[in-house]
Amino acid sequence: MEHIQEDPGQREREPADKGTYLAVHGLRAGYSPDVAVIDDLSLHVGNGEILALLGPSGCGKTTFLRCLAGLEVPSAGQIVLGDRPLYESDVQEGHARSNPINVPPGDRRIGMVFQDWALFPHMTVAANVGFGVSRSARDKSERVSEALDLVGIAELADRLPEDLSGGQQQRTAVARSIAQKPDLLLLDEPFSNLDASLRSSVRSEIRGLLRDAGMTTVLVTHDQGEAFVLGDRVAVMKDGRIRQIGTARGIYQRPVDPWVAGFVGEVNLLPGTSNGAEARVLAGHNVEVFDPKGGPAPVGDVVVVIRPEQLTVARVSPPGANRVVRKEFRGLGTLLYIQTANPKLVKVLYSGPSEDEPETHVGVRPKDGPFPAFAADDPSLEV
Repeated sequence: MEHIQEDPGQREREPADKGTYLAVHGLRAGYSPDVAVIDDLSLHVGNGEILALLGPSGCGKTTFLRCLAGLEVPSAGQIVLGDRPLYESDVQEGHARSNPINVPPGDRRIGMVFQDWALFPHMTVAANVGFGVSRSARDKSERVSEALDLVGIAELADRLPEDLSGGQQQRTAVARSIAQKPDLLLLDEPFSNLDASLRSSVRSEIRGLLRDAGMTTVLVTHDQGEAFVLGDRVAVMKDGRIRQIGTARGIYQRPVDPWVAGFVGEVNLLPGTSNGAEARVLAGHNVEVFDPKGGPAPVGDVVVVIRPEQLTVARVSPPGANRVVRKEFRGLGTLLYIQTANPKLVKVLYSGPSEDEPETHVGVRPKDGPFPAFAADDPSLEV
């Protein structure tokens, strides 16, 4: 069974009334019995919670959503929504079952917003939103009106999709799913078709409306900023497995392995020597360290995880070994690439513009810790 690393302290921060609403146990799916796209995946989502599933392209995120929606049949595992089993394989925990369960997609009460939004071009906004509502629903027009009001596009009800902006099309797609009153909403890379400036504003609006609606949601994305903004919790996925689950802050500050650290932001992996409380890095600077997995801090040769914003630079005289080799203005800050004796390249983030040009010699110093540290022979450093 897969071991999922959770953000230490997560249970204390998570609201006690959320409970478990979606439970997935030991899910496996792939192109063949021998090739698993999802391998022994387990997680839970609280009632009304937004879970952001973050991972690189090809890691199995969309396959997982399709399994939840019933569009793809797993080969093993269990999916339970509320008190309703949606899928149970004919083998559970090594024991054969006589009554496997696989609820058809149309009976799962799950709404899904696809990456391309899939709006019908010949239908008005209102008709698109009402398309998924049962014809027998007496309150169909009321549901459509409520959904349009909720996403803030009621005045666009009679327009065609071609007359809408990208953000308005996005909200129409979300309204269509909400109008069905699903028990669970799935979002598959929903903002990838928007330009960067629009994406930022729309995702904040969508988070607000999902919170207002109390909609239990699973979002998949490869964008760290998107996951951090939208998710109450974030599950980081790689190669069909969950590597870590926790709050955005917890994962950023306490990554359970170097791969997670690098995937959720810029990072420096600095070699050092630890006495179990402090490690010496960057030519003699002592920093407080801890084990992000919850055990005692490692002793001996270590690798310390320090973010670029956790380092500072200063002019030195006489010139030292550290030399600025490149700088990148990032709008909210400037990223400096500094060549040092060991390691050869360190990234430092200024909060504003920097006067340190390439070939400038500088001193590099860590800010206050503590910092995550891994033993130099930790197998996760090779992943």
